[in-house]
Amino acid sequence: VQLQASGGGLVQPGGYLRLSCAASDTIFRDNAMGWYRQAPGKQRDLVARAFSSGNTYYEESVKGRFTISRDSAKNTVYLQMNSLKPEDTAVYYCNAFNVIRGTDYWGQGTLVTVSS
Repeated sequence: VQLQASGGGLVQPGGYLRLSCAASDTIFRDNAMGWYRQAPGKQRDLVARAFSSGNTYYEESVKGRFTISRDSAKNTVYLQMNSLKPEDTAVYYCNAFNVIRGTDYWGQGTLVTVSS
């Protein structure tokens, strides 16, 4: 397994969760690391991405609530999710992507359920 995701679960609205995705040395070093999510009946959408340069991208609906970070010592990318809403409920997928190298790796999904 090249990307190992963890951290999903059931949380009440307003709560928080942290997702983790561990990668191999090469994948972590050579790719932008990101998180996608897919809600039932919907397409898989990019939520956040962190580049090795330090730049980040966030989908509009999660700005100010989610934070993506890279830990180079652990080859791990995190998604801290605060102020969770029911509409954040989805399967979250870790992704490693490099448009120049043409690489695109996926981890297994981890389910996040926001419900009271």
